[in-house]
Amino acid sequence: MLGMHNSKLQLPSNQRLITRLEWIWRVYFCVGLVHIGVFALQGNEPNMDLLKPDPEKAFPDLKIYDQSGRPYRFAREDWPGACQRIKTNRAWADWLKAELAAVQQWMNKHSDRVEWTAGWSHDFVSPKDGSQLDWTEKVPGEEIQFLSSPSDPQVEVTPKLKAAWVRIFREKHAQMMERAARLYRLTGEEKFAAWAGGQLDFYATNFLRWEPQRQGARLFGQALTEAVNLTTFAQVVRLLDGYISPERKALWWTHLFEPEMQVLETNFPTVVNVTCWLRSAMAQVALVYSNDALWHNAIDAPFGVRHQVREGVTGDYLWIEQSLNYNNFVVEALHSLFVTASVYGRANALTNEMAIVQNLLLAPLYLRFPTGQLPNPSDTRGLLFAPDRKFFARIYRVFPTPIGLAEARSMHTWETLLDPPSAPPAGSIQLPEVKSVNFASSRMAVLRHGNWQVFFHYGQPPLKSHLQAEALNFEAFYGEVDITHDPGTVGYGSPLHSDYYVQGLNHNVPLIDGEGQEQPPKGRRPDPFAQARAGNLIEFCTEPPRITAEQPVYRSDAKAKRTLEITGDRLTDTVSVSVNGAEPRKLGLALHLQGKVSELPTFKPDPDFARNRPVPFIFWRDPVVAEFNGHAQFDVDYGILTMRVRFHVPGRFRLWHASSPDVPPKRRTGFYIETVGTNTTFITTFEPVRHDSAQ
Repeated sequence: MLGMHNSKLQLPSNQRLITRLEWIWRVYFCVGLVHIGVFALQGNEPNMDLLKPDPEKAFPDLKIYDQSGRPYRFAREDWPGACQRIKTNRAWADWLKAELAAVQQWMNKHSDRVEWTAGWSHDFVSPKDGSQLDWTEKVPGEEIQFLSSPSDPQVEVTPKLKAAWVRIFREKHAQMMERAARLYRLTGEEKFAAWAGGQLDFYATNFLRWEPQRQGARLFGQALTEAVNLTTFAQVVRLLDGYISPERKALWWTHLFEPEMQVLETNFPTVVNVTCWLRSAMAQVALVYSNDALWHNAIDAPFGVRHQVREGVTGDYLWIEQSLNYNNFVVEALHSLFVTASVYGRANALTNEMAIVQNLLLAPLYLRFPTGQLPNPSDTRGLLFAPDRKFFARIYRVFPTPIGLAEARSMHTWETLLDPPSAPPAGSIQLPEVKSVNFASSRMAVLRHGNWQVFFHYGQPPLKSHLQAEALNFEAFYGEVDITHDPGTVGYGSPLHSDYYVQGLNHNVPLIDGEGQEQPPKGRRPDPFAQARAGNLIEFCTEPPRITAEQPVYRSDAKAKRTLEITGDRLTDTVSVSVNGAEPRKLGLALHLQGKVSELPTFKPDPDFARNRPVPFIFWRDPVVAEFNGHAQFDVDYGILTMRVRFHVPGRFRLWHASSPDVPPKRRTGFYIETVGTNTTFITTFEPVRHDSAQ
């Protein structure tokens, strides 16, 4: 046992702990003052893109307000009521039986090992196409010799894949520890407490034996994953209070939580989704260990929770990194904090943050396409849909919505057992109508007219994280038919991520010499075009539906402008590009379609398509090419719809057709148009020539 093994060790004094935290807080405070000083010297006004007045009143039709007018609530934890529900309700009794069996099976079969090093979940992908591998409880290299994915049935186990498997195992193990601790609280069976506590003993005893990895993390491959799972460990400690001795709890602090706090405190002093998790974990550990200095550091210090919410959420209530997946990721991080703060009676200190974070959940509903599919700016893995009813249900304890409550009431989980969801308001659940709107502070817009709905991503934030070369990219639906979408990316550990999915060729954007929007330099080097990436919105009209935006520094020596306009049943896309200097350049445009081209009579195979071009071109398959003068047109089959696509380019141009990567393992239709000069205009029109309303 840990307590026996380290019986002579002593905790650092409370004064020593506070001194260390205050020193770190002062460093962050000075960094914050530097930012403020530079801001003041530049004579800038406050960033209007981040103003969020009256967040409680935003999206009122999607919220449930209490008698005090608050759309959020403080989570509760009703253990006596949970016991009564188990005794009197057959469905809950059956759920408990299954939960007992699942946790017991894991306890009997699985244990962590000191010799295992956890890697990166983004490495758990197929080397063939970047698709996610299927995780199995069987230990790779011991119980099984190969891994697999839906498109790759036999994947060799490499050290990198084994480490990625360990990362997933270790997270599942931590979650099982929390489930065991909850079973102890519910049933009083001490074997569950003994097992969960024994696992914390193991991690505390061996923590320093794992070599530091990214950002000093030891149990996992990076500080983010360390923080996510530290919130779970903190809950285990909380749930075992009354079973464990104060001395054992103190030793867990000394050998596990305190060194973990140092990892979290010294990483990511910036506004980013990762820091939300780091500060959320710190705050929850502070509550479990009654440490006010740590609490105020996590909440109030520069880059603490308040700073993240204030500076990371735009006035449109979208997360500043632009990936809609990170909207939910930030909500999940801070919802975890709000629940724990509620249990400890500290949620009143976070009500403004709760009101703002709830809107992160709701804002994407106003971007959704008719099928519920969301646009895909930045580097989300795969396609997202809204509303994500399961996610709404998972966070009802703090953010009750008609959608979430309706879903949660059909679920048997620890959350619905301990904090039963109330009935949603009577009547059907109405989703908001999507209309033409400019999300000005997020540099995105929606055009909606007739059957057409278009998403336009015309600018990006000055942050480097999660950017893709996709400024001026667009996505479009015609009714419920997906005409063109952004496939996002694959696991960051796959070469396809950096070599293809983040590059311009993967998007519907102009290309100069095969390159899309110029990307910021890697590392800490300053980005000379950070502000320029925001772009210039030149025009936004709802009648007629039209938008024009410009990237004046699309590349260091080139600019680009795009206009999207809906006229009747036709969508017209006009792209202008120009380069500095008199030397002719290869000016191109990439377009991806979810349908199939009916005929390509004059095209010939081009085995040299990728030669002397940037790396992304190697990922297009079976390229064929033809030359045209002025215009070309094709009919594209979408099943119930045939769309006529016309290209207009001044003078002679070449046009390639190929199979381009979609969300793996799928592929789609890719067009690449290229002409030579110092400036040109590409005009593409989309017009249906057949539409079967019933299939």
